[in-house]
Amino acid sequence: MLQGKRIAVGVGGGIAAYKAGDFVRELRRQGATVKVSMTKAAQEFITPLTLQSLSGEAVLTDYFDTSQEEKFGHLHLGRWADAYVVLPATADLLARIAAGMANDAVTTSLLAFRGPVLLAPAMNTAMWEHPATQRNLATLRATPRTHFVGPASGPLADGDVGPGRLSDLPDLIQAVKGLFAGAQLNGKKVLITAGPTREAIDPVRFISNPSTGKMGLAVADEAHARGAAVTVVLGPVGELSPLPYEIIRVTTAEEMLEAVMHRVEQADVFVATAAVSDWKPQAVSAKKTKKTDAPQSLALVRTPDVLMTASAKVQANATRPVLVGFAAETHEVITYAKGKLTRKGLDLIVANDVSAPGAGFGGDTNVVTIIDSHGTTSAAQGTKREVAARLWDLVAKKLGAS
Repeated sequence: MLQGKRIAVGVGGGIAAYKAGDFVRELRRQGATVKVSMTKAAQEFITPLTLQSLSGEAVLTDYFDTSQEEKFGHLHLGRWADAYVVLPATADLLARIAAGMANDAVTTSLLAFRGPVLLAPAMNTAMWEHPATQRNLATLRATPRTHFVGPASGPLADGDVGPGRLSDLPDLIQAVKGLFAGAQLNGKKVLITAGPTREAIDPVRFISNPSTGKMGLAVADEAHARGAAVTVVLGPVGELSPLPYEIIRVTTAEEMLEAVMHRVEQADVFVATAAVSDWKPQAVSAKKTKKTDAPQSLALVRTPDVLMTASAKVQANATRPVLVGFAAETHEVITYAKGKLTRKGLDLIVANDVSAPGAGFGGDTNVVTIIDSHGTTSAAQGTKREVAARLWDLVAKKLGAS
């Protein structure tokens, strides 16, 4: 997908700038031509000579340098590139891009660029969460040609732990590929369920599962990167950074079903990644049940099957969405997944052995087998964003055949 593509890489002045070298090298390995621009601060972390050696092209660092501006270097870079990637997109750099400033080699060439832009934020957690940064992000996300990847969460260089890490190299590369796959889903409406559901026992206890929603949000991120209008019906997964698509928060299976049923007939694709709780208590106590009063057994009843109900609603329609399910299993994974595919009238199902290494709840990677309605299988593994990309490649073929 990157063969022959011309990609400008703008490097910002953060500790993650040292990762720009690996990024540039991988882009070239996959066939892209790369030209780099750098802020003055970026040159404190990695040298222009390093990036020139890795890119094979002169590096733009100073638009007051007569040798660099002999042929209007900042304008040339903006006109030359098919896509522009900024990493790390520091808090300062995001603020200046959002304001439309042009006071260094990166912001000036970026302002002269008319194509798709990918911003890869990286900064301290407090800086990421600051209201000013969030306002700048909202401004940038309102621009249709601007896309984001990350930041990831985890240990930071300064010892803090939280959101602010530059995304891993496979996710960065996949996000770049998403810029060029955008036409696949332009104008398509995508509905996704993600995360767990919770079924209350009393005001402080509930039945649920360990789902974090990471897989569903990766599916949403990839769909958005490919141009879709995305809505995610999301179970309780805690606070999230602002996302560039619609999020509908729900808690119970009934709430998820209601949200889906109001929207599924308008969707072009419905992807059910949510780990919906299959059972709920027959009766819910209005007060916390004390240990001395607790029953020896808990009577349970089934919750509604969100995917089955939504599928039944659209099956008879003249045009219906492509229906995609997920099957999280621990044994006989393919057998159970195929049964679910047939029983629920799906076009594709993602079979996921959650007991396998690198494929469980809460991780950043997954290992799956995608099965279509004809029984054809396709393996996918890697980061959840990479798995999502493979899924959307297959969904796009289904859309093209419909």
